[in-house]
Amino acid sequence: MPVARRMYDLVEPIGLVPYFADESDEALLALGLRNVWDAYFAGRAAPLGRGVPAEVVHAIFYNFAPGEVARHLPKVWELTTPEAALAARERGCVAGMRRILGDLADDPAVTRAADLLLKAATSAPVEGRPLFAALRTIPVPEEPVARLWHAATLLREHRGDGHTVALVAEGIGGTEAHVLHSLSIDLPAKDFGRVWHLPAAQLEAVIDGMRNRGLIGPDGWLTPDGHATKERVEALTDRLAEAPYNALTPTELDNLITDLDPISKLFRATFPM
Repeated sequence: MPVARRMYDLVEPIGLVPYFADESDEALLALGLRNVWDAYFAGRAAPLGRGVPAEVVHAIFYNFAPGEVARHLPKVWELTTPEAALAARERGCVAGMRRILGDLADDPAVTRAADLLLKAATSAPVEGRPLFAALRTIPVPEEPVARLWHAATLLREHRGDGHTVALVAEGIGGTEAHVLHSLSIDLPAKDFGRVWHLPAAQLEAVIDGMRNRGLIGPDGWLTPDGHATKERVEALTDRLAEAPYNALTPTELDNLITDLDPISKLFRATFPM
């Protein structure tokens, strides 16, 4: 298994804390935000700063339907500040992690994993990685659980920026990416959480476009070309995600995997992955 894929399996459950641990949304909503999607966009876009237009955030996030970002940005910055959103997000994520980890939160393994994961995350170049680059400007927390979450978030967004590159290279648009993923796991697109809310005609137009390009067959499922496209996207995403881990020695990588494994298992058991 490629090292980037192995590390994705370990890091992704920690990177999902802001989206599945209630404490994160609760901390952000306490700032006066209107709903959980306000919390999502305020928390994730905060490293980019107040002045970045919704159109730019839409381009960077890539996989939201047209107009979805603009329903929340820049409105959220009338209700709070990027600095307050960053602090609330970290505070909530650390609380959620401590709840899930229990006694393991204060185990030396968390400190070791946080330090090595941060070494990997901060070694990667920022060129071509807008969201990762923005996150690199955020001060690194001192507390071990917060450092672990911060490092995992850096690596998640580093991989995400690379994933966007892979999708663009294959000509897969933002909404199409969700359809491609949904069908690759044998789930009809209309039932997939990130696109089920779209108007039926809008979603069907996306599916029709993919069908016309030979990615989806008359039966509504991926064709061999569709599966091959998905495999190429994932393979390139993995290759583009390797750079951070090149900073670790083989022994450091082995130690990191050993320390992260029980930590990640707790999050994986808690979140609907």
